[in-house]
Amino acid sequence: MADDTITLFEAIGGERTIRALTKRFYELMDTLPEAAACRAVHPSDMSGSEEKLTEYLIGYLGGPPVYVAKYGHPRLRSRHFMAAIGPEERDGWILCFRRALDETVSHEKLREIIWQPRQ
Repeated sequence: MADDTITLFEAIGGERTIRALTKRFYELMDTLPEAAACRAVHPSDMSGSEEKLTEYLIGYLGGPPVYVAKYGHPRLRSRHFMAAIGPEERDGWILCFRRALDETVSHEKLREIIWQPRQ
């Protein structure tokens, strides 16, 4: 019997949707005044950050482990340790990601699943 289970990656539309999500996320970060503190901890050219987040999310949501193949285990805490991330930066990031997710993933239940912490 075949396994008909699909991943979140597949359910939301794969790489195309994730690229749209991360593109919109960084557009929002670049333009929303509420995200200025978060924007300030990023390089002026965020294309590298956008690509890394895209690669990370592809694997995180069940697609190919592109990020891990290129960079190893994400170690998110240690990779962000040198950035001054406080409540304002965190809240700006969350605002941008939530809005980008709402705009690019049409299915509400899938957005809820993505938003929930992974075990």
